[in-house]
Amino acid sequence: MTSATTGNGARTGTVLRHTVKKERPAPVSRTAPHRNAAGRNLGTVDLEPTVFGLVPNRAVLHQVVTAQLAATRSGTQSTLTRAEVRGGGAKPYRQKGTGRARQGSTRSPSMSGGGVALGPKPRSYAQRTPKKMVRLALLSALSDRADIGRIVVLDDWGISEPDTRSAVDILKRLKVPGTVLVVLAQDEIDIALSFRNIPEASTSTWAELSAHDVVRADWLLFTDRTLPSAVSDFSGTHEERAALAAAGGPVAQTDEHLETLAEVKPKRRIRRSKATAEAESAESGTETEVTAEADTGAEPKASGDTGDEEADADA
Repeated sequence: MTSATTGNGARTGTVLRHTVKKERPAPVSRTAPHRNAAGRNLGTVDLEPTVFGLVPNRAVLHQVVTAQLAATRSGTQSTLTRAEVRGGGAKPYRQKGTGRARQGSTRSPSMSGGGVALGPKPRSYAQRTPKKMVRLALLSALSDRADIGRIVVLDDWGISEPDTRSAVDILKRLKVPGTVLVVLAQDEIDIALSFRNIPEASTSTWAELSAHDVVRADWLLFTDRTLPSAVSDFSGTHEERAALAAAGGPVAQTDEHLETLAEVKPKRRIRRSKATAEAESAESGTETEVTAEADTGAEPKASGDTGDEEADADA
């Protein structure tokens, strides 16, 4: 907290440092080359400024990528303590009279074959990162690749069945040296199988796209179907984005889509006791129909038992 003063030294008020909002540059418009599978230039495609036109936030990008790499660590190293090493139940020798230090077990960390003191155990290296930071890191990585001109948009792959040779030919015609990240739709399985055996290429669906995948690739290959058109494409949960991808690629979350998700989401069932239901009905002024069996607590009788009782009454 700082104090604002005038020229004569009089104090006029206080200013909080965290209330000063940092001005961020406005998104810029960028374009990417539009080509076909044969490598022919079809013009340019206007990229969404809010997705590909931001100034990369390097601090957030570094933190998110570090967290994603840490999440892949298994952390399975483990050592045995003195309680976990087999054996050592009997006292090795008597307490006094041997001239040696007293010992109660041969599995002590100070003895050969014993346990390990303060050794490594399985742990999780996962770090918690907010969803907004993950999204900002992804948008920063996409904006960086668009700024250096490493994004290519295809009209169609032209592959109807898994064919690695056709995938290699497409990469040669596009002239994209280095590592390539191919962004596919959820149902483009044949394309994913075609690029699977190419060491320089990696595939990812646009719903599972991460900042680390973008940073480690030199080129990004989108299609007209998978090119993000709004920030809302990366705003939903993984299940919602996967459902959108299965429906035909990234689209903005419209009101109709949100209503559909609300209908699909199961509703909670509220269970109320009989006394609570009667109390609520009495307050509302409505009468509830109560069966004789519910009042008496008698159990319903089977059809066979009813017939036998009637036969006995007739006899």
